[in-house]
Amino acid sequence: MLPRTLQGRLTALAGLFPAVFLTGPRQSGKTTLARRCFPEFTYVNLEDLQRRDEAIEDPRGFLSRLEGPTGAILDEVQRTPDLFSAIQVWLDEGRGGPLILTGSQHFLLDARVSQTLAGRVAVLELLPLSIAELLGRPARGPDAVDAVGQRDQGAPELDLDGLLFSGTFPRIHDRGLPPEVWLDGYLRTYVERDLRTLRAVGDLDAFTRFLRLCAGRTGQLLNYSSLASDAGVSQPTAKQWVSVLRASYVVDVLQPHHRNLNKRLVKTPKLYFVDTGLLCNLLGIRRVEHLQVHPLRGAVFENLVVCELRKLFLHHGEPPPLWFWRDRQGHEVDVVVDLGHRRLAVEAKSAVGVSRGALRGLDYYRGLAPETGTMLVYGGDEQHSRRGHVLRPWWAITSG
Repeated sequence: MLPRTLQGRLTALAGLFPAVFLTGPRQSGKTTLARRCFPEFTYVNLEDLQRRDEAIEDPRGFLSRLEGPTGAILDEVQRTPDLFSAIQVWLDEGRGGPLILTGSQHFLLDARVSQTLAGRVAVLELLPLSIAELLGRPARGPDAVDAVGQRDQGAPELDLDGLLFSGTFPRIHDRGLPPEVWLDGYLRTYVERDLRTLRAVGDLDAFTRFLRLCAGRTGQLLNYSSLASDAGVSQPTAKQWVSVLRASYVVDVLQPHHRNLNKRLVKTPKLYFVDTGLLCNLLGIRRVEHLQVHPLRGAVFENLVVCELRKLFLHHGEPPPLWFWRDRQGHEVDVVVDLGHRRLAVEAKSAVGVSRGALRGLDYYRGLAPETGTMLVYGGDEQHSRRGHVLRPWWAITSG
């Protein structure tokens, strides 16, 4: 197993909270990480039908078998949402050691259990591998998001288009699996099994069509009316389905950045996928060579940059303070990292070289907010500065 940046944070929080919920996409490595951090803990997989039936039929009896100071890992807890009420009582009575709960659907977004463990649980999110984890290099910390990296590490032997095409799910890289085959199975399992446990999805064929339409809009403003019309569903249905995709860690959104924080909540967000391999698969890209000439290659690269910035924060146990900026005249910055005491404007350009026009958006934004740092993430390999902007290679976003 490749070392995961989140390991230290997970271990620390297990000593502070009676329960830690480790969530993230299916196959992102949650179970492997939990068992590696806590090899002495009792492990229970609630995908097992017998264990699941025990937990549903007699939750107190099920939890009583976990009593003691050692601790326990309950895997795939979204399969037994009614168990959370019993877990609340069990934790309040102090009957056992820390509980590590893992699940591939963010239970805090589900009304059935959203209030059950309030104040008793710490929540961590594990996404697929960051580039730093994939390379086995030290991970950059959130406060060092715009710091110049270690130049002596040099560019890795990692192909950009190959990474965009394969994505960063651990199993593909651990086992050297053909990404198009593995991702086909991943999406089929998601649509045919996981969606049946979620609300608001009736017609799976229509939902699959909707999912592919979302892929074609990655990096764009999320226009529910247009998306619903193209998918042949109502606008409320489109909103429900996007919520389902977010809850199950398939897509995420960036909200627009404004000085007035309240305005962030009412403006149109932009849509991104949690993994570029999934995105390429949904776009019908079956080979790396097809990606190299695909009209959405730039959007796929932008999606990679947003994913890596999210991992930079989430894999350190921090919420990602990521936004985008756009004015009514069409001036735009792909990502604004708002750290509270300072901001960083980030542009993503997939080209190997950096043209003068590639920095135009950052020049304009810095003219409006001179105190803001600026960074261009691009498809080349050199780390340097130009006109006061940090130029960072794609492979150094999360690596120190």
